[in-house]
Amino acid sequence: MDFYQSYVKTYIERDVNELIKAKNHLTFVRFMTSVAARTGQIINYAAISSELSVSEVTVKEWISILEKSGVIYILKPYAASVLNRSIKTPKLYFRDTGLCSYLTRWLTPETLKNGAMAGAMFETFVVNEILKSYANEGLDYDFYVSFYNGKDKKKVKKNGGAENVDGEIDLIIQENGILYPVEIKMSASPKADMAPEFNVLDKIPDTKRGLGTIICRTDRKLFLRENLVALPIDYI
Repeated sequence: MDFYQSYVKTYIERDVNELIKAKNHLTFVRFMTSVAARTGQIINYAAISSELSVSEVTVKEWISILEKSGVIYILKPYAASVLNRSIKTPKLYFRDTGLCSYLTRWLTPETLKNGAMAGAMFETFVVNEILKSYANEGLDYDFYVSFYNGKDKKKVKKNGGAENVDGEIDLIIQENGILYPVEIKMSASPKADMAPEFNVLDKIPDTKRGLGTIICRTDRKLFLRENLVALPIDYI
């Protein structure tokens, strides 16, 4: 808590003030908290604007500041004209899960693991580790990673029943014309129906769908189908 409290104070007093003259530092901290609570989600400028009572223009400017200063990463949607029902708005991820946890007040591993943000924080951690693997090789990961979210509702089994959810692929890794879909789940018991949307990539011309992956808390590599494998996070 001492470290991140000092980090936020220094970041606002030094870095933010160099980019904008934020008259109300408390509002900017509230903004950072609001964004942290949305890690792993599609950006909704209007919702953040309403929550903070600031304009959407200001929210977009401040989002840009967080991105430029390395506090968040903006993951762009996969662009293909044949996916005409896909959502074009990007997602955001906090770069530092410790800072994200501090801002959202999940201050111990136990409360975070059992709290409402456990899945989002797990996804944030996995995405960041994948990005680091590209950065450590000197590669620009923006050329390799994206995501998909479709407007077509899909029925999925959940809690003994079925519900409609948006078709989504957490991460698409593109290499040499092959698209590798990745689903990120906190579950330790992966199942094939956790990746219902991977076949949407078959519609895209001049590309090939590669082996799909569910990154989760399983303790071993496990093939769920011929073209779908579950991997422990140790593989990242």
